[in-house]
Amino acid sequence: MKFDYNGEMKSVKEIYRMNLKRRGRSKYLLSVAVNVTRDGKSIPARLVYVKNRSSRKDYLCLISTNTDIDENEIIRIYGKRWQIEVFFKVCKSYLGLASECRSLSYDAMSAHVAVVFARYMLLAVENRESEDPRTLGELFLYFIDELADITFAQAFSQVMEMFRAEMKDRFNLDESTISEMMDKFISVLRPSTQRQLKAAGCYLAATFY
Repeated sequence: MKFDYNGEMKSVKEIYRMNLKRRGRSKYLLSVAVNVTRDGKSIPARLVYVKNRSSRKDYLCLISTNTDIDENEIIRIYGKRWQIEVFFKVCKSYLGLASECRSLSYDAMSAHVAVVFARYMLLAVENRESEDPRTLGELFLYFIDELADITFAQAFSQVMEMFRAEMKDRFNLDESTISEMMDKFISVLRPSTQRQLKAAGCYLAATFY
């Protein structure tokens, strides 16, 4: 696969050889802006070259068509998605997800997928117990830290702020009317949810920040 780089079609390896690399403790070696040609259209993209931990002489190239985010965010997103890619690769290549079942029955295909996933889970548990010295509780905390990009209270607060701004811009409502609407909405939530929002410091009577 080649990309439009400075007006020329270049491969990933060619672009890598043409540029100076970042040194030191940087998470990535190189970041360049390119264009991807698809169906006759040119789409802006970014190539981020990351060090391969398994081989110092090798690298991994990440491609993102979202050019508004920085390199560290691209690496973070790919890091979370990588385990999903590994999961499907193992299921298709080693556990027969795509080739073992030839039935046209929906129920049979659903059962086949469930059996393949169960195989993977058994292998994953065995692999963890054989190679990972960490306890199950410690692993749970690691996963929580990895997935907690934004808390429920923060997400709820952002949604309500968007609602406040939209009501003000579209319908020219004053702050007191908007706050009254929010109060009515929050008042019908479950008490446990209200307590969670209050504990997070984002729910204050008629004002929601």
